[in-house]
Amino acid sequence: MQVWLGFSQVVLWGLAATLILTLILRGSQAAGLTRMDLPLILGLILTPDRERAKTLGVLVHIINGWLIAFLYAAYFRLLGQPSWESGALLGLLHGLVVLMVVLPVLPGIHPRMASDATGPEPTRNLQPPGFLGLNYGRQTAIVTLLAHVIYGLLLGLTLGWQP
Repeated sequence: MQVWLGFSQVVLWGLAATLILTLILRGSQAAGLTRMDLPLILGLILTPDRERAKTLGVLVHIINGWLIAFLYAAYFRLLGQPSWESGALLGLLHGLVVLMVVLPVLPGIHPRMASDATGPEPTRNLQPPGFLGLNYGRQTAIVTLLAHVIYGLLLGLTLGWQP
């Protein structure tokens, strides 16, 4: 097996890229570019306690991103070699799937999220993201795509790096 697809490299760089992705998303929320708090949304799937949900959500997001890094590594292996270009392109596709598939279906599976059709209820106090996450602000889609492109770009660069 080639060095750039070694398990330890995917573990290391997958974690690093995921942390950077998470920081970009959290930073964009703190800067007022989006109202979407993905770790809170993910954490509230597991617990109604909003404070615990933030911590659990960050952990879920990091584990998901870490596991997705292995899919990126498999993609790079199919291509023959990772590159920043192929990583950025896959990151763009990843971001589009999040915005166009994952976020719109969340109300159907999330126990505490209202839907576009029914609105808030006492037990469903999260606003639905809507298509492209636009219910959380017009810049949500741009920030989310940019963060995922950077994630893919980083994996394309680092998984191809050989000491």
